[in-house]
Formats: sequence, structure tokens, C-alpha cells
Amino acid sequence: MSAEGGTRAIIAALAANLGIAVTKFIAWALTGSSSMLAEAIHSVADSGNQLLLLIGGKRAQRRATPEHPFGYGRERYIYAFIVSIVLFSVGGLFALYEAYHKIQHPEPIHSWQWVPVTVLIVAIGLETYSFMTAINESNRTRGKTTWVNFVRRAKAPELPVVLLEDTGALIGLVLALFGVVLTLITGDGVWDGIGTAAIGVLLVAIAVVLAIETKSLLIGEGANPEDVKKIEKAILAGDGVERIIHMKTLHLGPEELLVAVKIAVPRAERAEDLAQHIDETEVRIREAIPIARVIYIEPDIYHERTAQSAAAEGAPATAG
Repeated sequence: MSAEGGTRAIIAALAANLGIAVTKFIAWALTGSSSMLAEAIHSVADSGNQLLLLIGGKRAQRRATPEHPFGYGRERYIYAFIVSIVLFSVGGLFALYEAYHKIQHPEPIHSWQWVPVTVLIVAIGLETYSFMTAINESNRTRGKTTWVNFVRRAKAPELPVVLLEDTGALIGLVLALFGVVLTLITGDGVWDGIGTAAIGVLLVAIAVVLAIETKSLLIGEGANPEDVKKIEKAILAGDGVERIIHMKTLHLGPEELLVAVKIAVPRAERAEDLAQHIDETEVRIREAIPIARVIYIEPDIYHERTAQSAAAEGAPATAG
């Protein structure tokens, strides 16, 4: 669901940004407004970013190989991280450079004065459509989670990336409109440069947030606390499991979770019964969390040594 929703949001954003980029370039060519140029480059960067997200989603679907036995799910994280770099460099730094140039050498908008305002208003409408699409798709998986926590904790990077991009795009369009309108009213091109500088700062800030969040995913994040509780409950629900000695989870991709757990079993457990209980535990885990596709269960006898070992590994023993 999250992958399909992310793809729909990406395609909607790509279509909107391509159309917006063309109109902004035309407006810049007619008026020479630096805000329009910065916004046009921003739209081009966003369009490229959405293509990167689509490529990452496609490459992540490749089957596991002996060289990559856990598959390619994390490619989606890698391409999302590249998006943050593109947004920072192509979008943010270019806008700041253009703003510096415009403030040093301000130029009023003499011709086609109605064009940039019209283009920006139309662009706001198109970006709003893209933004609402991303919100609707995010609501399918967000549940009662706040928007800040959704962006921070989402394991699928596409929707948070599109949400942040569209948020930045809408704010950037308002800033560009502010700069252009004040330039037209006062005849002072410095306002155009100030609007461009504000856009640059905004894009750099969003790029930094994206980089931080995707870096965390690249390093490796475990299941969220709610899913961890479901897994623990599923493990302890069956016979033959006295307690969880320790457990670790790791997202191999947005829709693939690795679960490694050491369980305490009765001392007199027969090998045949033990194997059956382990198989049943795996089934319960997958029923509770369908994305738990890679599961390793290690049986052990609980005593103080295993408890100390669990504590040393950062996973305190869990009572049954």
C-alpha cells in the first residue's frame, strides 16, 4: 500500500513540476526575474528528484542474489538521500547564488509585468494539487500519527520526501510572489533578490532535514515501538516459549523486516517439539507483522548468564 501510494504521489508531483518548470522558464525569459529563475530551477530539481525516486523504487524490486542475500530494498533509501543532495545543491545553493547576484545588481521588471504573477498563481494551484495528492496517500498509512512523527518515523521514504518537497514548493512560490509583487510595486529589483534568497534558505533547510532522516534509514532502523510490541506478544502467545531473552529488528527495506530473537525454552524440551514451537512462532510473527519476512529464532535456556549477555548487547531480557 505504501509503495503504491508513494508512486501515485510521485507521478502527480512529477506532472505538476514539469508543467510548472516550463511556465516559469518562459516567465523568466520574458521578465528577467531572478525569483522566477530560482523557482524554475527548483521545479527542474524537483522533477529530477521524482524521477530518482521512481528509479529507486524500480531497482529495489530486484530479487536477492548471493552477493546481496537480503535483496535491494534499501536502494529506495539511497535514492532518497541523493534527492536531498540534489535539492541542496541544484535548488538551494543555486537560488542563494542567484539572490546574491540580484541583490548586488538589482534590476526592476520592465516588461511583461503581469506574466510572473500569473505564472506563480497557476503554479500555486498545480502544487496544491500535488500536495493534496501526497496528503491523501499519506493518510492511508499515517493513521493517528502526527505529521512530524510520520515524516520522522516513516520507513518508506517516498511520501515524506514528496510531502517535504511540496511543502517547500508552496512556501517557495509564496516567497517568489512576495518578491515579484514588491518589485513591481516599488520598482526596486532588490526585493526580487530577497525573495530568491528566502527560497534558497528554505530549500537548504528542507534538504538538510531530508538528509538527516534518510541517513537514519540508511544506517538501519528497527521496527517502530508498536510493531515491536506486536512481535513480542506474538512470540509469547504460544507454548514452548518461556520468555524473550533479547530481540532485535532491522528494516531491510520499507516493506521487509528482519527479526532476530533469542527465546528461553523449557529445559526438558524435546528437539521435535522445539522445532514445532519455533515454526509456530514464526507463523504468529508473520501474522502479526506481515512485512516480517526474515526471521531468525535462537532457542536457549534462561539463566543469569543469558540475562547478562542480553543486557550487554543492549537488549534487556523480557519476562514471559
